[in-house]
Amino acid sequence: MSTNGTIRANIKPGIQVDIVLKQDQRTGRTTRGIVKDLLTNSPQHPHGIKVRLTDGQVGRVKQIILPASEG
Repeated sequence: MSTNGTIRANIKPGIQVDIVLKQDQRTGRTTRGIVKDLLTNSPQHPHGIKVRLTDGQVGRVKQIILPASEG
């Protein structure tokens, strides 16, 4: 699995990701969390797939965090 957050097929609920929140787009600051819902319907998006985290925050996936056993 790629760690690229621009392909929807790579992102599933329950995985850990780094996202960029709307208010952090200028700085590129990332927020880590667990995916709850996928909000982008297209198979890919150049700026990252939009997701909602389990804590309710919404942003675009910049990186998928692979478990230590897979990385």
